[in-house]
Amino acid sequence: MTDRRPLAPSQLWRGRLQNLLQTGLILGGLACLMAIPAWLLAGPEGLYWALLLVIFGAFVGGRIPARYVLARAGASQLSPAQAPELYAVLRALYDRAQMETPPALFYVPDPNLNAFATGTRQNGGVAVSAGLLATLNLRQLAGVLGHEVSHLRNGDTRVMALAAAMSQFTVWSAFAIQLLLILMLPGILLGEVALPWLALLFAALAPTLSTLLQLALSRNREYMADLEAVAMTGDPRGLAEALQILEQHHGSWLRTLFGQRPPPFLKWLQTHPPTDERIQRLLALHERSDLRPIAAIRRAAATPLVGRPPPEPILRWLLRRY
Repeated sequence: MTDRRPLAPSQLWRGRLQNLLQTGLILGGLACLMAIPAWLLAGPEGLYWALLLVIFGAFVGGRIPARYVLARAGASQLSPAQAPELYAVLRALYDRAQMETPPALFYVPDPNLNAFATGTRQNGGVAVSAGLLATLNLRQLAGVLGHEVSHLRNGDTRVMALAAAMSQFTVWSAFAIQLLLILMLPGILLGEVALPWLALLFAALAPTLSTLLQLALSRNREYMADLEAVAMTGDPRGLAEALQILEQHHGSWLRTLFGQRPPPFLKWLQTHPPTDERIQRLLALHERSDLRPIAAIRRAAATPLVGRPPPEPILRWLLRRY
């Protein structure tokens, strides 16, 4: 039988500190991978240009792509009157997360089971798909919403946008180095130019290493979001049940290709940690007796919407402030 332990405040703070250190190390690794090609291509000035490009990429990446995804998916913002139960849960989560901005909920008319945070804690919200609302009960939805609110609270969208910008710059720089090596090939073959082994090795390995670090950062933030979701909802089993249902829907293609036990190396290529590991961590936690379970605000087997708004035009999505 699993040893169940309460989620103490000290455990939460240790998790946050560990998450912060791991995030710093991974971002440091991405920065090193980004700096090397910038130095090889342009020397010290290349570092300045790389920094400016990454800052610009992180700024744009944390804003426009999320809106574009919502626009392309035909999403629209739900009002409290259209989803009273979900907004009651979301308000309680925002309050427990000490987020003072009004909660915002977006509806994506997609039959797939999906939910994601968009924007920041000052100017953002949580998007849920039609398939998710039709499949999960309110207790499970509370766990999923708590997970996404944790992403907003911790600024994960900005962190991942920064990591994506650094990784993309590394890939572009490695490609530029490869082009330069091709142009130098006649001189190398004639013996007039020495083969730059360091540049060749970096151009071959940097894109893969950068991508692996970016994926590791994503998995790291997911573990912390699970822990903070339990701290807010007081109900680890609700999120665990939701993850089990999501795994049954999204993990079927892996089981089709590799059977019931996919190869271990696949977990290094995923944005989320293995679901069974996440569930085991959650089930090892006690429900918090000092918190009223979020789902108890309104009991329901499912959470139908009172009304489904029409999709908003793409231009309005790109110009709005969420």
